[in-house]
Amino acid sequence: MSLASSVPPVAQRRGRAGHTSMLLRMIVRAAVLRRNRVLSALLAIGVAAAVSTALLMLQFDAEAKLQHEFRNYGANIVVSGKDGASLPVDSLDRADAALAGRGTLAPFAFVIARTPSGQALVVAGADFTRTKELERFWSVTSWPDARPCSASPCPVPALVGARASQMFQKPDQSLLLTFQGREIQVKLAGTLQTGGPEESRIYIPLIDFTAWSGVQPSVIEIAASGSNRDIDAALKNLTDAFPDADVRPVRRIVEGQARVLYRTRSTMIAAAALVAITAALCVLSTLMGWLFDRRRDFAIMKAIGASDRLLNIFFMAESAALGVAGALPGFLVGIAVAAWISRSNFHSPLTPRFAVLPLVVGGCVVVTLLAAMFPVSRLHRLQPAAILRGE
Repeated sequence: MSLASSVPPVAQRRGRAGHTSMLLRMIVRAAVLRRNRVLSALLAIGVAAAVSTALLMLQFDAEAKLQHEFRNYGANIVVSGKDGASLPVDSLDRADAALAGRGTLAPFAFVIARTPSGQALVVAGADFTRTKELERFWSVTSWPDARPCSASPCPVPALVGARASQMFQKPDQSLLLTFQGREIQVKLAGTLQTGGPEESRIYIPLIDFTAWSGVQPSVIEIAASGSNRDIDAALKNLTDAFPDADVRPVRRIVEGQARVLYRTRSTMIAAAALVAITAALCVLSTLMGWLFDRRRDFAIMKAIGASDRLLNIFFMAESAALGVAGALPGFLVGIAVAAWISRSNFHSPLTPRFAVLPLVVGGCVVVTLLAAMFPVSRLHRLQPAAILRGE
């Protein structure tokens, strides 16, 4: 029977606990006796942690706000029937299922109607509840009330584009529209300005539009939310859900969002990397000085039988402890700095994201461990006899 197997488990656990306790006491004692070097290392790590925290907080907050703002520019995906054909009756259910709650959508149907003077005019049927949520960039004086009226005949309330509103001689006057021999009276309930083709159209409630024209929606405009990856996933789901329709992204919105987010992320990452490199150099200088000051201590440890592996663990543990000790206060300072920058420069509050904490702490520990690798290599070359003789 070996000696190790003859030692009771309780004694083995106590031995390991004693080694751990001794290691902690040595780390604390080294920090207390060399406060200046420890404080300089903590300051470098704390500054790196604060700057990294502020940059990450601002990046995540900016991405969330940019995604929200891009949603205000309307649809980024359009589903349309091929050659202007109507979409299936269950199109809204398919689109809702494909989005899985990550976005908004609105159906539209279009016909070309005629006024009493024979002038052609695009009339669109729209679900105003959905359209109001989707097209947030529309400038609307008043959204029509889609509730049925009791008068007979009852003019249908319409949202009229700024250019199309010129056909109404008086605000309270109705306009007669004809499509394939069917007539409908519309009244101006609100005007619309977009700077686009919508200003030349008249929008009426979809239920009234379908009853009048018999035409079902042929277009579904969708504002998919989330990251670029989420939008690509939604685009694929919609393509699978509508194999007989045209599903295309609105490039000016999708590419604009991708470009802005990419540049913002790249700038933040580059700045954080530069700060990390600077902090690593500062920590390296501190650890080299720390090693030089304690070379006699390490020589004694090697002289009494400490292995290189034990010295590596000891030095790396000290470095990791420095990383954690510097990262925690730096994280708190970084939150305050990010909140101040967001408030003073962007005039908006910052929502702290504590998911950043593991990234910051882990990054600081990695930086300190990388900075400790060179001093550790020097530690292996220590000759106890020469150092203890004062050479």
